[in-house]
Amino acid sequence: MMNGRQVTDILIRKGKADRMGLFDSPWGQTVEKWRNEGHLWAVDPSTGEKKPVDPATFFGFDMAGVGWFNTIPDRTFHEVLEESEEWTVTRDGAGAVFKRWKKRPGTPEHIAFEMSSREIWETKYKPHLLALDPGRFNAEQVRQAVAARREQGRWAFSGNLFVWEILRKSLGDLCMFENLAADPEWIHDFNQTYTNFFKIHFKAIFDQCGKPDGIWLYDDLGYRNGLFCSPQMLDDLFTPYYTEIVDFFHENGLPVVLHTCGGIEAALPLIAQWGFDGLNPMEVKAGCDVVRFARTWKDHFLFIGGMDARIFESGDKPLIRREVERITREMKGMGARYVFGSDHSISTNVSFDDFQYAIEVYRENMHYHE
Repeated sequence: MMNGRQVTDILIRKGKADRMGLFDSPWGQTVEKWRNEGHLWAVDPSTGEKKPVDPATFFGFDMAGVGWFNTIPDRTFHEVLEESEEWTVTRDGAGAVFKRWKKRPGTPEHIAFEMSSREIWETKYKPHLLALDPGRFNAEQVRQAVAARREQGRWAFSGNLFVWEILRKSLGDLCMFENLAADPEWIHDFNQTYTNFFKIHFKAIFDQCGKPDGIWLYDDLGYRNGLFCSPQMLDDLFTPYYTEIVDFFHENGLPVVLHTCGGIEAALPLIAQWGFDGLNPMEVKAGCDVVRFARTWKDHFLFIGGMDARIFESGDKPLIRREVERITREMKGMGARYVFGSDHSISTNVSFDDFQYAIEVYRENMHYHE
């Protein structure tokens, strides 16, 4: 029986494994809720002490993240502007102001962005990104995390937001989208600067810590109704940098997964062209369908996710069983390489019992050859 690391590595490198993989991402608030209910704990046999167990270990996920590095231009700057019992408003080292809720999940509210012109970018923020800054990552922590996950038999991946999300978090939506059209040379300069920055820092991590098993890049290119920009604009302004960074990782022997939420179907030809080895999460409510995608793209990608998270939230076990069985049956039937999981993440609306039940049904159906 192959362990999770072996299964994942075979699948993502276009080989044939004996079974499908398993991976998901419960929110931190979901993990907290489940622990408060008495789940995700284990007793240390040597001390009798009850200790928390992380979801990857408890549920037997085949993959596990091992951290990322700080990409904010001035990583030392952090300013609290307002605070209440419910929320905090802060300014970060990219000049971006966000409001974050303390007691409930959700994306932060965008308040203000200083990086509103190419001049501000070039004079105040770009200089922070031009040289290696070892303080952006903890080498010993990365080494220990990779070693621990490999000892567990899990495929250890390092991950980061990449140029699309960093651009959006730095300029804000309005300024970013205006300048995709109005000042494409600024966008090219931003993207090239960050691509170089990534290569410098990942090389340092590899040299000091060794290499993980693979890389995840997180860039949400779509929203509920489709891509945020046209495929042509995406190609013109972003293809050189996705291609360069994926080539860099491949030269280092590492496969690369793209996590991209929203309606991304129109970008699939580009994502394949960029060279990504895996695709996640294929959001159903935004029109994605992992089975439909696999019919065309099964030779290009390891598909990770695609199970409608709203079905996990439904509490309807017969429905959960039908959908898990349908997806695994369809993917096996066409010989698609697949890692079972949700199409987004596991929210606080999902009960522990229902999530565990979905995994049980997956395990009943995970083998490619019954």
